[in-house]
Amino acid sequence: MDQDIYDVIILGTGPAGLQAAIHAARTKVSVLVMGREHKSSLFRAHVENYCCITGISGGELLRQGVKQALDSGARFLHEDVIKTSKDNEEFIVVTESDKTLKTRTLIMGMGVSRNRLGVPGEKKYFGQGVSYCVDCDANFYKGSTVAVVGNESAAVSGALTLLFYADKVHLVSDELQVSERLKYQIQESDVDIHLGHKVTEIIGDNTVRGLIMNNGQKLNVDGVFIETGAKGAVELAATLGVALDPEKFQYIVTDKQQQTNIKGIYAAGDICGPPWQMAKAVGEGCVAGLAAAKYAKKMKKNQPKVESRPLLSNDT
Repeated sequence: MDQDIYDVIILGTGPAGLQAAIHAARTKVSVLVMGREHKSSLFRAHVENYCCITGISGGELLRQGVKQALDSGARFLHEDVIKTSKDNEEFIVVTESDKTLKTRTLIMGMGVSRNRLGVPGEKKYFGQGVSYCVDCDANFYKGSTVAVVGNESAAVSGALTLLFYADKVHLVSDELQVSERLKYQIQESDVDIHLGHKVTEIIGDNTVRGLIMNNGQKLNVDGVFIETGAKGAVELAATLGVALDPEKFQYIVTDKQQQTNIKGIYAAGDICGPPWQMAKAVGEGCVAGLAAAKYAKKMKKNQPKVESRPLLSNDT
């Protein structure tokens, strides 16, 4: 593990994450931005209602934001995060290729997952066997048979996690889109992989009893975990003790400095709740970036000085 520490690691390359990176990096702290901008909900949007800017694609706006962040001194790592933890006053981030990074502060700007399967039974059995968070609900399925549905790092890492709880784990994926390391791990594990298939229906009585795939095959399962895309902020926050809104448990609660209940962890953008607007995300990203940089500088004053050097080559 690299013993050097970033001042700020930002999870998410949407408008909140990029604005946080620009403002934090300009204060001369070390900043790493993680994620893939083409996965931002803004990427395929057309911007018409943002002050002073009209008629621009979301993709172009994000590309400009990446350039601004780079010019300000931020670095980028185009990988998903699959695990977070705390080590004393510092935070540990583990990536899909098993890179382990340390940071003084963490900004969560990944947005909220809006991806649903849209199949019969999904809505009916939500909370009764259908879950969107392995880290939150795995403990409820000790000794059970479960299925994970998805193509990317959240699904694969979730299936591997469930091996520690469930007796049998299925992974339904039409195409694995993960790092070679994760692909190797899942293929060498005891997970039963159904590659090239999709779920067409979730069935049950009062709770989930099974699912149907597009080849007509039925899997008898007690739970279905829908994990599309990368690990979401809610899943990563859950392992760090970050407080969520008490009504829906869907959004991260922050103060006016975008700080969560955990010192050194900040959040910005859609993950902090509606309205789902770029203007809100950018404003919160600005506040979070400045606040995180200030906190990181305060931490460094109380720590022995070490020689600074780049932690990662810039792969943008």
